[in-house]
Amino acid sequence: MSSLLGTTLDDRYRLDEWLGAGGMSTVYRALDQRLQREVAVKLMHQEIAEDGGQLERFRREARAVAKLSDSPYVVGVIDAGEDHGRAYIVFEYVKGETLRDRIRRDGRLEINEAIDVTIAIARALSVAHAAGIVHRDVKPHNVMIATTGEIKVTDFGIARTREEEGLTSDGRVIGTTDYVSPEQASGEPVTPCSDIYSLGIVLFEILTGRLPFIGDSQVAVAMKHIQEPLPDPRAYRPEITPALARVIATATAKDPGDRYQSDSALIADLVLARDSQPRYEQPTDEITAEIPAAGPPRARLRAEKRRRHDQRDAAGRHRGRIGALAVLALAVIVAIVVTVSSLVGHNGSSRRANVATPNGKPIPVKLCAACAHAYNPDGFGGDTTQNDSQAQLAIDDSATTVWSTDYYYTGSLNKPGVGLYVDAGSAIHGRKLQITTTTPGFTATIYGSRQAPSATSFRTSGWQKLARASDVGAHASLALTARAGSYRYFLVWITKLPPASEYATIAALRLLR
Repeated sequence: MSSLLGTTLDDRYRLDEWLGAGGMSTVYRALDQRLQREVAVKLMHQEIAEDGGQLERFRREARAVAKLSDSPYVVGVIDAGEDHGRAYIVFEYVKGETLRDRIRRDGRLEINEAIDVTIAIARALSVAHAAGIVHRDVKPHNVMIATTGEIKVTDFGIARTREEEGLTSDGRVIGTTDYVSPEQASGEPVTPCSDIYSLGIVLFEILTGRLPFIGDSQVAVAMKHIQEPLPDPRAYRPEITPALARVIATATAKDPGDRYQSDSALIADLVLARDSQPRYEQPTDEITAEIPAAGPPRARLRAEKRRRHDQRDAAGRHRGRIGALAVLALAVIVAIVVTVSSLVGHNGSSRRANVATPNGKPIPVKLCAACAHAYNPDGFGGDTTQNDSQAQLAIDDSATTVWSTDYYYTGSLNKPGVGLYVDAGSAIHGRKLQITTTTPGFTATIYGSRQAPSATSFRTSGWQKLARASDVGAHASLALTARAGSYRYFLVWITKLPPASEYATIAALRLLR
């Protein structure tokens, strides 16, 4: 189709630059010679135009978008026509990139930006839905990000008014299966709730940097949309608040009746989630809180008020305990000082505090905030990263934030192992390693090393085996071998993922000496 560059359609639109192509058409940047402005021209492939159904679908796109051209969130249609058997649609030219291009270049978006992008898409869909139009192919490829920052939805090529019949009466799935709604994947009628589902999948992707369902074929992916529950996005990005996770869960409910019933309801909850984001919701006491189903808006607002009231009460009780805790802490410090002093006086020199405690029980090792590291040496091939930025979440004293391995879609690591290690700061005699996980059932070996782990080789890192667990429970306490001696680095080396799982997590890791 590049040979058409320089061609002028209807003595008006000169095709100057190829922008992209699909199965039905090619898009060009063109010059409207009459008004001397840049436009985008979608030119239908001539051989496709011979199919009457495809030609009508192409014409329908022009009619559909023409109804929406007043919306600042939709790429507006300017003109449409046919030139020597070539059907074309003229759109406003948006200088920028697609949301898909942005994800490929930069990965996941900042949380507030992801919310803002989703709100803009939802506003575009609300205009379409108010006009009786269902997009049916909501995906990052069809969202433009202008250089000015504007977000615009495009490509209504398979959109249908809810009154139109006949073009897909055979039950074929039309749309991209990575984002397809369960009812659309089943060949059932689509509604605005189908677009809301697809938008929920888009939000999941731009927040986590990955799709929720992966398969060997489009049919396999479509079946997962129909049958499998959506993964908790917090497993891949723990800083996602419960409120935002609830938005995703509601938007992507399998039953259309359980989803948001309007774009405005979705937008309202997205705004609430965005406005509460800087404060970051307090974690629950559970290791992993199930995402509750979103109820009616008023009920959710009342629940939010109760939560804030409870937090204020808890804060008051917390302040009341500070004085008592301070006294207790002072007493503990004094006791430690007395104990250490007595040891110094008895032996004439200080002994390592980690050798024993006054009552003989193991005590936790205080780890620095940056002393946890993901470990995936490149000697095994492939990418050496393993969600490195999440590593500190395993030692942040909160079981509601997690470090996760990468997502292994086959259910197998396909390598000897991956893991997480902590730096104790100096050589200590580790006695126990306590692990809390939201994915129990994985197999792990615990190693110790006196030297800094090598990023290129597991073998040369000096790892010594300290313990092994073939079925790590939700709360595991592993005794380290007494013959191990002293080590500075302690590694949880995961060699097998949990049954029927594609990743493993460590929510809390505590080393005792």
